[in-house]
Amino acid sequence: MLCSLVLLVNCKGGDDPINPEDSKTIPTGTIEGKVFAKNGTKPIGGAIVFTIDSKNQVYHTYSNADGTFNLTAPEGNSTLHIQTGNGLNFRTEVPVTVKKNETTSVADKDSKLNQIAKIAYVEGSYDEIESIITSLGYTATEISYQDLKNFNTISQYDIIFLNCGSRNFTYSGTNTPSNDLSIFSNLSTFITNGGSIYTSDWAAAYLVGGDKNAPYCGVYGGFLDLTKICFNTNGNSAMYNNCSVSNAAMASAIGFSTLDIQYDQPLWQKIQHYDPSFWEVLVQKDNEPLMIRTNKYVNTTAPKTPVGTSLNNNQMTICHQTANGNNITITINQNAWNAHQAHGDYVGSCSATTSSGNIYYTTFHNHASGNIGKSGPILEYVILNL
Repeated sequence: MLCSLVLLVNCKGGDDPINPEDSKTIPTGTIEGKVFAKNGTKPIGGAIVFTIDSKNQVYHTYSNADGTFNLTAPEGNSTLHIQTGNGLNFRTEVPVTVKKNETTSVADKDSKLNQIAKIAYVEGSYDEIESIITSLGYTATEISYQDLKNFNTISQYDIIFLNCGSRNFTYSGTNTPSNDLSIFSNLSTFITNGGSIYTSDWAAAYLVGGDKNAPYCGVYGGFLDLTKICFNTNGNSAMYNNCSVSNAAMASAIGFSTLDIQYDQPLWQKIQHYDPSFWEVLVQKDNEPLMIRTNKYVNTTAPKTPVGTSLNNNQMTICHQTANGNNITITINQNAWNAHQAHGDYVGSCSATTSSGNIYYTTFHNHASGNIGKSGPILEYVILNL
């Protein structure tokens, strides 16, 4: 009997230690399956897979790079939750019945990751991230550069992709942006209220200012202070060999930690300076950051206004405190919040100091030819974790 208890406590699923928080007293079984994108063919690694018992204890694991998962869960009828990112943008719920000491298999058709977010993109000249979004089986709405000037238009979306080559600001005089300042203000408000953005290469100008790109450190107009980040268009056409995936969760999800990146265009934006307390480096070449993200941006003067799809109105992101201290970010129904709060959970992502959305910036993007090698899985990861 003692051996059985030891085995139960130490059971693992996927690549993360399982956390049946009352496993010594609750009979359990196993749930297995494979997470797919909506297209039904692309396996998704790094998705959190969990159930919640009647005491609001969470049993969780993560899908492997090939999408497979194996979860120990309490006996009885339950809901299997599959989420990426914080769960607000992509998630799936599957009813399951777990039998003591037996394995329940989830059909592939039921473990596809659903799109909850409403996604927009601005067409670019050198980047077509929307082609990757649609190849995964998801949908994105094209909006224009002019649409970014209308907050009522962009506030209906959860995620906005700003492709390289999509910016063409209007100037009065030589250095002063005219009515385009509204775009910086709108993006600042959008992010502060929980919306997320993706920017690539020349789209750095949306962050710090500039015209079609950010040609040097110190350009005027953006919503990010230049102490946070600045750029220069001094990148050369080259192959960057032996780049590193710095983020452990990303590396585990995509199944590799090194790659070669082809920069097939000259004058790409190099990151000249960044604040490491503000940004997390996801991909780098030696000490040069190539992909970064932050969820720490906040504009304290921005108005508080709803952002995103109404489907999220009854959902909330929380940091769940597990019994072994391995805190996890999940999205739950708001009706369950009081019970979670009672045992130490708190509102927001475990990794965030604000309630703001994410900002991703990447120096590389999908090429016009579509031949992007291992950069492809990285961009897919970005899409699903915004």
